[in-house]
Amino acid sequence: MTRPMLLAIQLAEQAKGRTAPNPCVGAVLTKGGITAAVGWHKGPGLPHAEVEALSQARDKGWDLTELTLWVTLEPCNHHGRTPPCTQAVIDAGIPRVVIGTLDPNPDVAGGGAKRLKEHGVQVEIGEEEQACLDLIADFRAWALESRPLVRLKLAATLDGRIAARGGHSAWVTGEQARQRVQDMRAASQAVLVGGGTMRADNPRLTNRSVHGGRQPLAVVLTTRLPNVGEDLFVVRERPGELVILTSLQQAESEAASKLCSRGVRIFGLAGDKSGGLDVRSGLHRLYTDLGCTEILCEGGGRLGMELMQAGLADELHLVLAPKVLGDEGGVSVASGRRVQSMDQALGWRLISHEQVGSDLWLVYRPA
Repeated sequence: MTRPMLLAIQLAEQAKGRTAPNPCVGAVLTKGGITAAVGWHKGPGLPHAEVEALSQARDKGWDLTELTLWVTLEPCNHHGRTPPCTQAVIDAGIPRVVIGTLDPNPDVAGGGAKRLKEHGVQVEIGEEEQACLDLIADFRAWALESRPLVRLKLAATLDGRIAARGGHSAWVTGEQARQRVQDMRAASQAVLVGGGTMRADNPRLTNRSVHGGRQPLAVVLTTRLPNVGEDLFVVRERPGELVILTSLQQAESEAASKLCSRGVRIFGLAGDKSGGLDVRSGLHRLYTDLGCTEILCEGGGRLGMELMQAGLADELHLVLAPKVLGDEGGVSVASGRRVQSMDQALGWRLISHEQVGSDLWLVYRPA
């Protein structure tokens, strides 16, 4: 990976989770092999990465007309909370700009690069493009699909089982991996499970991270609403933080009215082509109505497969425990499809791997 762009990506990642609705962006100014200045976008309304880097270079006394700008995302060419970065680059006299990836919004993609070229700036596009696209996976979900970024977490034995045949799943992984899941909950606005997981495991879906943080919403996707008096933690203890995604018919039922009277929010969803619920529209409601920009799905193999098949799982966190059940009746890490050949398998790219305690933590993104 090109060193200046790698540095720009690392800078941008420092603001992950704090820039919504804007993307994470990093910028580096160089002269020859020397880094002159750096910048990254830290949050809405604050200076963009390019402007930060230009300001730092001026403060250090660099001649900006001799510098190359490396930026992970195409400089903006429109007025928002801040002026367009293209104008700042042009006014600074920067002669060369290297861009990781164009703006994903088809209405503006290429506009910033075009304007720079029109003003005599040498523009290069596509430097470490895949890494720069991965950096803004959340922004692409928000801007292009009006939905949250979805992280799917699945914990399994080495033979791919997330629970024994009777449904027992505590605990597949070790304490350190479980603590990391709590940190992921703290970084999310919602935790999503299916109705089967809600009833089988009776989860709290709370953030119990040692680092603190906000409490995520508990979101349950189910075609069978729970009763108000059912002994389920999220219904009994968290009704004001519980959101249920269900069918349009169930959303109009008496059971729904009773749950709503307790503070539960219920979103009715239309059916999809396979006879299930339109999960995409549910994610859209979580984003537009409740402001959820990142959610964590811990819903098990069937819901996980549903998200993967619909192209809604942006990251797959697969945690492998050094255990083997050896029981073909155990619950599979993914289920719900019928395929005839390996050509029909869904492809993933390995992004990172790490040993966490005794477990192996693998992170994938769609191929």
